[in-house]
Formats: sequence, structure tokens, C-alpha cells
Amino acid sequence: MTNSIYSKGCAWINGEFMPVSEAAIPIADTGFTHSDLTYDVVSVWNGKFFRLEDHLNRFERGWKRLRMNPPLTRSAMQDIVFDCVAKSGLRESYVELIVTRGIPLDGERDIRKFANCFYAFAIPYVWIAKPEHQLNGINLVVANGAQRIPTTSIDPTVKNFQWGDLVQGLFEAYDRDAFTAVLLDADGNVTEGPGFNIFAYHEGRLITPPDGVLQGITRATVIDLADEIGIPCSIEPLSAAQLRTADEILLTSTAGGVMPVTVIDGQTIGDGDPGKVTMLLREMYWEAHERVQWTSQINYEQPALESIA
Repeated sequence: MTNSIYSKGCAWINGEFMPVSEAAIPIADTGFTHSDLTYDVVSVWNGKFFRLEDHLNRFERGWKRLRMNPPLTRSAMQDIVFDCVAKSGLRESYVELIVTRGIPLDGERDIRKFANCFYAFAIPYVWIAKPEHQLNGINLVVANGAQRIPTTSIDPTVKNFQWGDLVQGLFEAYDRDAFTAVLLDADGNVTEGPGFNIFAYHEGRLITPPDGVLQGITRATVIDLADEIGIPCSIEPLSAAQLRTADEILLTSTAGGVMPVTVIDGQTIGDGDPGKVTMLLREMYWEAHERVQWTSQINYEQPALESIA
């Protein structure tokens, strides 16, 4: 049965479940001090995880690319996030898994000797743009001042907390009376924004950038759904000029799904309403949360473990 102390979220820290309000990590953890970590976020909708296996696959690729060795098996991590959600009783949830490099002991500087740490938590579902905002469409800018960190410096396919460039982009958006921003790379090509991938729909096809981006699970879902209804989708370079002249623009994220853009750099897109293709894909995306092949049912009646050795 669910427990009311977890109603606002449940976390797993150092082998124990606790209310998310009590969760904390050691201040010396290099995930905090150096942002030396990877993480993933998976959604729960109507009591089911959505594409959990795909998220875990990406999470595992990330920690392996960072040459980390988590203290738990992937199977144990999966059990923990199921238990976090079951304890919370949340039917719609934002669930995060994190692996950090860990805590240096006795002044140790050799990162190969650090004991990596695993953390997880489930909280109420988080929206980049709330549903009522999405119905009006998002006001987006192409950032002029902030440039996406080069992929040779930070691999964007490994989900990370190094958001310095994205935060600069957000402040620029606010300064320009917009909701959010998308960043360009050094060659002037569109990459991604704070927590989202981007698609342009133009002349009957979707285009989404190949480089400087996270390989988003929602992005992959949109590509799958577009294929089902016969809309061509290309993963190819997308210039700022192409984006500004698109018939429709949509953002994709686990935190919000498929989100229509109706204004870019102060200019209205089309008639100012969310695009028809975007809204069709948005509807299909949420309907897909009931597909058996993409969902994992949570048993809220099963007691959660108090600890995992």
C-alpha cells in the first residue's frame, strides 16, 4: 500500500527509501562538486512507465561512456524506481535515476578509485510547458549570445547536469519576452534547448538535428509515430534560417511530450495557432502511453523494499 509520507515524492539514497523532502547527497560527492555524473528521466503516466527499457538502455550507455561502475545492477535500479513510484502512489510521475563518480576519500585524486554512487527519486510529473500553455503554443527564440557547448568537449548523448550554456539561453529568452530558447552550434546549426529536442515541419516533412543533441526518447517516439502516419522525417543539419521559415515547429521532451511552438524570434508561425501536424503527433504521443509494447505497469499494492543490500 502507498504511504502518505511519500505523497509528494519518494527517494532512494544510500540504500534507504525516504520522503523526497528529506533526501540529500553528501556535499563532497563529485556529482555535485564537478557535475561528474549521468542521469536519466522516465515518465509514469496513468500508473505505467513509458518506454522504461529505452531509458535504461540510454542510462547504461551513458555511465559506460563515462567509465563508471555503479554500485547496483541495472535490474536492482529498475526495482528501486518501481518501488519509489509504488510508495509514492503517484499515477503521473517524473522519475530520475542518477549515477555519480562518487566521493573522494582521504584526499584521493585518482578518479579511477572513486566508489560510484546511485540515487533515484519519483516526484509528481513535471511539465516544461503546462497543457494549457501548449494549447496556445510556445514563444521560442534562437539564442544569439549563448552557443551550445562543442560535442568534442561534452558528449550531449550522455545526459548531464552541465547546463551553463542552456541557462544562458533561458535568460536570453526571458530578456526577449520569450518562454524558452534553442541554441546553435559553432557552424550556425540548430541543436537543442533546455530539456528538449526540436523538430521543424516544412513542405510535408519533419527535420530534427543530428548533432549537439541528446538522443531523446520522446524524439524517437515522434519519429516512430510520424512513420506510422506516413510523414517523412529526416535527421539532418537544420539551420536557423530553415527553422525560422518552417511551417510548424515542435519541441519534444519526457517532461511535457510534444509541445507546439507558435512564435519564433517574435514572428508568428502560420496563423498563430499550433500546427495541425504537431497537434496530431501530440495526440498520438499521449495515446501511445497505453501501448503494451511501450509501457510497464506499476503494482501499487506490492510493498516496496526498505533497503537493497
